[in-house]
Amino acid sequence: MSKGIQIAVGAVAIVLLLGWYASGNLGEASFVYYQTLEEFRSGSSSGQNARVHGYVTPGSIERDVDGRQVRFHVQNVAPHAGGSSDGSLPVVFASLETPDLFKDGAEVVVEGRMAGEAGGSFQATNVLAKCPSKFEAAAAAGETPPGTSL
Repeated sequence: MSKGIQIAVGAVAIVLLLGWYASGNLGEASFVYYQTLEEFRSGSSSGQNARVHGYVTPGSIERDVDGRQVRFHVQNVAPHAGGSSDGSLPVVFASLETPDLFKDGAEVVVEGRMAGEAGGSFQATNVLAKCPSKFEAAAAAGETPPGTSL
């Protein structure tokens, strides 16, 4: 077999492998987005998996060591931005291992499903906490963040 044919066969094999990889990993099912609490409430169905974004309601975290779970509420607007706990979503996370950044007012995404009817709680299988930006405190205080100019 000539060198040109070997290179062509190798190139075709690489293209086919890349196409197979892309079709398996870049399909719609591999992109998982989250919904805001308002979006989730307006279209939620009991029993369907979902990712919900919100903020931990201050004073709502309860750790049940014997039951090995954490209960808390998620609200739509950040508490430091004047958000109210009215209409917050009760969440039960079946683990005591929460992210290091999980605390009152933390921005979180909870993965799981609603249990029961409209008055039920969200059964979380995973809790993701967002790292706060180092520029948020400076911007809130009206200061210029370091490394920026006016």
